[in-house]
Amino acid sequence: MLCASLLAAAVAAAWMWNRYQHFVDAPAFGADAAASVRIERGDGFATVLRKLRQAGADTGHDLEWRLLAQRMDAAGKLKVGEYALEPGMSPRTLLQRMRDGRVIHYRITLVEGWNIRQVRAALAAADPLEHRASGMDDAELMAALGQPGQHPEGRFLPETYLYQRGDSDLDVLRRAHAAMERALAAAWESRAPDTPLKSAEEALVLASIVEKETGQAHERAQIAGVFSRRLGLGMLLQTDPTVIYGMGGAYDGNIRKRDLTTDTPYNTYTRAGLPPTPIAMPGRDALRAAVNPAPGRTLYFVSRNDGSHVFSATYAEHNAAVNCYQRRRTCPADAGATAGEGR
Repeated sequence: MLCASLLAAAVAAAWMWNRYQHFVDAPAFGADAAASVRIERGDGFATVLRKLRQAGADTGHDLEWRLLAQRMDAAGKLKVGEYALEPGMSPRTLLQRMRDGRVIHYRITLVEGWNIRQVRAALAAADPLEHRASGMDDAELMAALGQPGQHPEGRFLPETYLYQRGDSDLDVLRRAHAAMERALAAAWESRAPDTPLKSAEEALVLASIVEKETGQAHERAQIAGVFSRRLGLGMLLQTDPTVIYGMGGAYDGNIRKRDLTTDTPYNTYTRAGLPPTPIAMPGRDALRAAVNPAPGRTLYFVSRNDGSHVFSATYAEHNAAVNCYQRRRTCPADAGATAGEGR
């Protein structure tokens, strides 16, 4: 009887072990399972297991889940966050992800050349980002980011940022602000020795203008060169994007002569030097171009209407290019020979 009992126990143990081994790597969820499950702060393993059951985990006994968690050193070490539940995912794979904190990440892209209104609109539309900045004006926003008194324009590096459920728009903006601080410091450190810019702040402003004026990436340094030479000579920058920025909501898609002559702090046709703040978010390439502009003699550029520009060293050359590409008059034989822009 004793031998029979031991044999029966051995058979039962082997059966249970085989069942457990099958459970470990068998699909835990079917096609109708929830897309994700969220572990919140304070959740114990029993709470997590209950959430998994509610999400559609119908495989395995609770004891098998607990044994697996202990063997994986995952019990009590599951990280807070949202986790994807994929059809065919095994209990082992899921607990490993939860132990290692491999949460679902969402993406938001801040685009080069966007202004702060566009940045805030993109954040407001992002899901499942928590929207804490929606009711704040720009001054309140910067104070909430720990930058009281700082103008928000141009202060956030345009890149793609990852976030997870539970993060807020302020979390993304803090990271974007810190990224811009690092990028600007690195650019300023590598500046050309003969730059007319007096500070990193001026470099940020110029980079924002370069970003808005550039239609093709390879022209950034040439455009920066035109503006740097104008600054060095004391010439007006005369760049339309700054005028448009100064018009604010009055801009309707067209810029007229009266707009160029109406004075605002951002009108570089009426005021010398750089505007008081950036006018958009410059990317890393625009920052580098602003502090390391292309050498040359060009002081003007005009659009070819295809994203590229014709650059000119004299006003006469520039006027000929304007007649060719903007006024649709006769083009000189060498009108397309020089790449660049200017006013």
